[in-house]
Amino acid sequence: MQTTELVRGNIYAPLAADRGAEHFDKLIKFGAGEMERIVSYGQASPEGFWYDQDRSEWVVVLRGHAKLEVEGLSELVDLGPGDYVNIAARCRHRVAWTSTEEATVWLAIHYE
Repeated sequence: MQTTELVRGNIYAPLAADRGAEHFDKLIKFGAGEMERIVSYGQASPEGFWYDQDRSEWVVVLRGHAKLEVEGLSELVDLGPGDYVNIAARCRHRVAWTSTEEATVWLAIHYE
Protein backbone atom coordinates (compact mmCIF):
# COMPACT_ATOMS: atom_id res chain seq x y z
CA MET A 1 0.00 0.00 0.00
CA GLN A 2 1.35 3.46 -0.92
CA THR A 3 1.35 6.22 1.67
CA THR A 4 1.36 9.91 0.91
CA GLU A 5 2.95 12.49 3.13
CA LEU A 6 1.89 16.07 2.59
CA VAL A 7 3.75 18.98 4.12
CA ARG A 8 2.13 22.39 3.78
CA GLY A 9 3.48 25.84 4.42
CA ASN A 10 3.55 29.39 3.16
CA ILE A 11 6.73 30.85 1.71
CA TYR A 12 5.91 34.30 3.16
CA ALA A 13 4.83 33.39 6.67
CA PRO A 14 5.90 33.44 9.32
CA LEU A 15 8.80 35.79 8.57
CA ALA A 16 11.28 36.08 11.42
CA ALA A 17 10.80 39.12 13.61
CA ASP A 18 14.55 39.54 14.23
CA ARG A 19 15.72 41.98 11.55
CA GLY A 20 19.29 41.98 12.88
CA ALA A 21 20.15 38.69 11.20
CA GLU A 22 19.56 36.88 7.94
CA HIS A 23 17.37 33.79 8.31
CA PHE A 24 17.73 30.43 6.52
CA ASP A 25 14.92 27.86 6.56
CA LYS A 26 15.45 24.43 4.96
CA LEU A 27 12.24 23.52 3.13
CA ILE A 28 13.10 20.18 1.52
CA LYS A 29 16.09 17.93 0.90
CA PHE A 30 16.35 15.76 -2.20
CA GLY A 31 19.29 13.52 -3.06
CA ALA A 32 22.37 15.73 -2.87
CA GLY A 33 20.29 18.90 -3.10
CA GLU A 34 18.07 21.06 -0.96
CA MET A 35 15.67 23.98 -1.17
CA GLU A 36 15.73 26.80 1.35
CA ARG A 37 14.01 30.08 2.06
CA ILE A 38 16.29 32.98 2.90
CA VAL A 39 14.98 36.18 4.48
CA SER A 40 17.25 39.23 4.45
CA TYR A 41 16.67 42.55 6.19
CA GLY A 42 19.42 44.74 4.74
CA GLN A 43 22.17 42.17 5.22
CA ALA A 44 25.11 41.85 2.84
CA SER A 45 28.17 39.61 2.71
CA PRO A 46 31.03 40.88 4.87
CA GLU A 47 33.64 42.93 3.02
CA GLY A 48 36.09 40.60 1.30
CA PHE A 49 33.91 37.49 1.82
CA TRP A 50 33.00 35.39 -1.24
CA TYR A 51 30.75 32.35 -1.53
CA ASP A 52 32.68 29.61 -3.37
CA GLN A 53 30.31 26.67 -3.17
CA ASP A 54 30.74 23.01 -4.15
CA ARG A 55 27.20 22.88 -5.54
CA SER A 56 25.36 25.03 -8.07
CA GLU A 57 22.63 27.34 -6.78
CA TRP A 58 19.47 28.53 -8.49
CA VAL A 59 17.96 31.46 -6.61
CA VAL A 60 14.89 33.64 -7.17
CA VAL A 61 13.85 36.80 -5.31
CA LEU A 62 10.18 36.53 -4.38
CA ARG A 63 9.88 39.81 -2.49
CA GLY A 64 12.19 42.77 -1.91
CA HIS A 65 15.39 43.61 -3.77
CA ALA A 66 19.02 42.51 -3.75
CA LYS A 67 22.27 43.02 -5.61
CA LEU A 68 24.85 40.32 -6.18
CA GLU A 69 28.50 40.80 -6.99
CA VAL A 70 29.91 38.06 -9.20
CA GLU A 71 33.65 37.71 -9.65
CA GLY A 72 34.56 38.63 -13.22
CA LEU A 73 31.48 40.78 -13.88
CA SER A 74 31.97 44.53 -13.94
CA GLU A 75 28.39 45.35 -12.87
CA LEU A 76 26.30 44.18 -9.95
CA VAL A 77 23.42 41.81 -10.70
CA ASP A 78 20.22 43.62 -9.68
CA LEU A 79 17.40 41.31 -8.54
CA GLY A 80 13.77 42.18 -7.83
CA PRO A 81 10.59 40.12 -7.46
CA GLY A 82 10.60 37.30 -10.00
CA ASP A 83 14.25 37.71 -11.01
CA TYR A 84 16.39 34.60 -10.77
CA VAL A 85 19.97 33.55 -11.41
CA ASN A 86 21.68 30.21 -11.74
CA ILE A 87 25.11 30.28 -10.13
CA ALA A 88 27.43 27.47 -11.21
CA ALA A 89 29.45 25.59 -8.62
CA ARG A 90 32.74 27.39 -7.79
CA CYS A 91 31.46 30.71 -9.24
CA ARG A 92 32.61 33.19 -6.61
CA HIS A 93 29.83 35.58 -5.62
CA ARG A 94 28.65 37.68 -2.72
CA VAL A 95 25.54 39.55 -1.64
CA ALA A 96 26.42 43.21 -2.14
CA TRP A 97 23.13 44.67 -0.87
CA THR A 98 19.59 43.81 0.23
CA SER A 99 16.72 46.19 0.85
CA THR A 100 16.38 47.80 4.26
CA GLU A 101 12.85 49.01 3.44
CA GLU A 102 11.29 45.54 3.37
CA ALA A 103 12.22 41.91 3.83
CA THR A 104 13.92 40.31 0.85
CA VAL A 105 12.58 36.77 0.50
CA TRP A 106 14.68 34.39 -1.60
CA LEU A 107 14.02 30.82 -2.67
CA ALA A 108 17.28 28.93 -3.26
CA ILE A 109 17.82 25.48 -4.71
CA HIS A 110 21.27 23.96 -4.16
CA TYR A 111 22.08 21.06 -6.48
CA GLU A 112 24.91 19.06 -8.07
